[in-house]
Amino acid sequence: MSSLLPYVAGLDFSALPQQLTNGILLGAIYALIALGYTMVYGVLRLINFAHGEIYMLGAYVALFVSWLFGFTPNATTTPTISLHLVLAIMLLTSMVVCAGVGVLIERFAYRPMRNQPRIASLITAIGISLSLQYGGQLFLPVSPPPSISEKVNPFREPVGFSLSGENPALVTEAQNAKGAFEKTKAEYEAQKIIEPDEFNLSPKGVELRNAFQVQERNYNTLKGKATNSAIRINIPTGQLIMLLTVSSLMALLWFVVSKTSAGRAMRAVSHDFDSASLMGVNVNKVVTLTFIIGSALAGAGSMMAATFMGTPLTTFYGVQPGVKAFVAAVLGGIGNIPGAVLGGLLMGVSEVLVIWAGKSEYKDAIAFVILIAVLLFRPGGIMGSTKVEKV
Repeated sequence: MSSLLPYVAGLDFSALPQQLTNGILLGAIYALIALGYTMVYGVLRLINFAHGEIYMLGAYVALFVSWLFGFTPNATTTPTISLHLVLAIMLLTSMVVCAGVGVLIERFAYRPMRNQPRIASLITAIGISLSLQYGGQLFLPVSPPPSISEKVNPFREPVGFSLSGENPALVTEAQNAKGAFEKTKAEYEAQKIIEPDEFNLSPKGVELRNAFQVQERNYNTLKGKATNSAIRINIPTGQLIMLLTVSSLMALLWFVVSKTSAGRAMRAVSHDFDSASLMGVNVNKVVTLTFIIGSALAGAGSMMAATFMGTPLTTFYGVQPGVKAFVAAVLGGIGNIPGAVLGGLLMGVSEVLVIWAGKSEYKDAIAFVILIAVLLFRPGGIMGSTKVEKV
């Protein structure tokens, strides 16, 4: 245990609040993708392993829309169109296109396999995933992210938040320094009144005057440090917009699932296909709606991640986020919507903490470590069911 103390002492704990904030921003994207996995599983009891590729397509759609409005890598001038309008169009277009792709996957890949052994559906999903990854290389470019993130400074400027105004320890030290210099100054002033001419020039008088001046400077320095030592967190404006948008989409999903007739139908189908059908629920429409919502959320997440986080695009863009989001869904409890959100946030924070600890080469491995731990100690996930299901 003692061998770990030098390593722990070497960590920069002052940077921890900023790193936790970065983890929440990253985890919000994982949560948005994980919602697609958990919704499809909750209804069909099947995993859509092509979900990461839907995420990839959403990023490319955002890229092409940004090019359409003139935000190309080689553009010499910035288009005059409202940037917020372009972002809104990119977001909506990515969501619509991804929702359409999700419908096609459900209709032509999953529906024919619905009554087949689950291994058939699994192989089908993996086949679609590989087809989009390798087949997409024939017509999708290897590209920088949507260039709006490079052209627009307002979305890259940080917004700062202070968690506290003063450092209590430094405030106490500054107050002690203030008391010391005021005491010395008072002693000097009192003696100066008694001996106005002689004391001012005497060795003791000069010593006292220099002492309280040094103490005053020390107090002012400590006072400045105490005031300026607030824990400050900087978030780029674009990523703050991303966090607010993700939170709004999650709240909208909760409202749809919890408060609408479509949501009640989805919950009914997730409990029992046959019983829901006997009660008049159109199961096929509910399953299609589930794919539409999950795929649209993935498209929204990829648009914002590609635009505001600036990762270059390839046809493998969705592989790692897809795997990590799947692990997040399992961690939170596959099939549980709040669990997917919690799992995504925990996944993002875990990954960033690995980087903060100076082990960035292991940041991608943490997903698999978490997956193994969950399967060993809590297979149902944090908020999922522990009921044994025979397949």
